[in-house]
Amino acid sequence: MPLTDIKIRSLKPADKPYKRSDGGGLHLLISPSGGKLWRLAYRFDKKQKTLAFGAYPAVSLALARQRRDEAKTLLATGIDPSAHGKAEKQAQRASRDNTFSALASAYIEKVEREGRAAPTMKKIRWMIDLANKDLGKMPVSEISATDVLIPLRRMETAGKLETAQRLRSVIGQVIRFAIASAKATHDPTQSIKGALTTPSVTHRAAATDRTKAASLFSAIWRYEGAFETRSALQLMALLYPRPGELRGANWAEFDLDAKT
Repeated sequence: MPLTDIKIRSLKPADKPYKRSDGGGLHLLISPSGGKLWRLAYRFDKKQKTLAFGAYPAVSLALARQRRDEAKTLLATGIDPSAHGKAEKQAQRASRDNTFSALASAYIEKVEREGRAAPTMKKIRWMIDLANKDLGKMPVSEISATDVLIPLRRMETAGKLETAQRLRSVIGQVIRFAIASAKATHDPTQSIKGALTTPSVTHRAAATDRTKAASLFSAIWRYEGAFETRSALQLMALLYPRPGELRGANWAEFDLDAKT
């Protein structure tokens, strides 16, 4: 006779495991410890097999019957439900491993091994954190141009046009890394290059002729403020470093004997 919840709850453990059938190969295996485990007995390719559905009551009677019926449907089409279940689990695992977030983490490890500077890595991580809010859980192979535009439009709406451009670039780097790793086949960021608002460029004042340059250098060498500031300005004029590079410089970077 088919099982009921009242019958199942009344089943007590014995010294040895025993079964109680619900029909169609579905049965409960009651263990000596009191566990009530759903099993489906079936034949495939002339072999007797067993499929596990989980434990009662976490897997209810109704759910166990539903899974039995699904397995019977697979059997009717010539598919082994046990092999089908394993294939689905592998596909789910692959899907988790191939998300944008997972591949972005692998990409970060790659560029770190390449010796990128700490400030550069900080910017890349910040950009990827912005992208992960919308793309992180998506399989990278399923990300479309429309999906990529979501975080980019958010930056544009906030007036951060330059950030939107850089974010598109970083997202593209992750996806192209995925393509090289055979986890994706196309880069949707290439099709939206013209979709973003181009930030207006503000040109900085520059001394571009001999007279103006001479006046600038003269003003630097006549500067009467702090010694450190005057030295920094002179080094800027002589070496053309970025301000951050100059502020972060250490003595190991200077060879006074070789004058380099």
